[in-house]
Amino acid sequence: MDLVTALGRTIPFALASGVNLYATVAVLGLVSRYGWVQLPEGFRGFEHPAVIILALVMYGLEFVADKIPWVDSAWDAVHTVIRPLGGAAVAVTALGDSSPAMQALVALLAGSVAMTTHLSKAGTRAVANASPEPFSNWILSLLEDAFAVTFSWVALRHPYLALLASVLILTVIVMSASVLFRAVRSRLRRA
Repeated sequence: MDLVTALGRTIPFALASGVNLYATVAVLGLVSRYGWVQLPEGFRGFEHPAVIILALVMYGLEFVADKIPWVDSAWDAVHTVIRPLGGAAVAVTALGDSSPAMQALVALLAGSVAMTTHLSKAGTRAVANASPEPFSNWILSLLEDAFAVTFSWVALRHPYLALLASVLILTVIVMSASVLFRAVRSRLRRA
């Protein structure tokens, strides 16, 4: 498998895992189990009933936790470790049989991608929690769920398109973070 194909089959799932790991794993498991999309052999690890059930149960817990202000921030704090590790595991599992060097590279890259999207999600949710109304939290949560499910589905059907979208999304995240960092640094200098 060449590098672009490997990245197209892994990085989009890492990105989605950083937003909602359990929805991503559930989509991969259900699609693989029921053959809704022709998948490479590497995805077979997700189709075990125990994996699907656990992913759906955890998704249900996250669905509820994400709707309650400050509970979602606590959930995100715990998942600061879980989502990057999960994103790396999803990517390496989806990669299938490959060299140990390729697995290590994909795990490092996927874990970094999942951490980047997780921190963006957690930061956005923390800002939304400062708002006195609860609706922004609910809307953000529903949008995140829809994104994770839809993006996982698109990545299964069109991995190269999903890889391109991943690169664009990550570029926007990095650019936004650098703008924010410069604004904070400028404000601190004036103070």
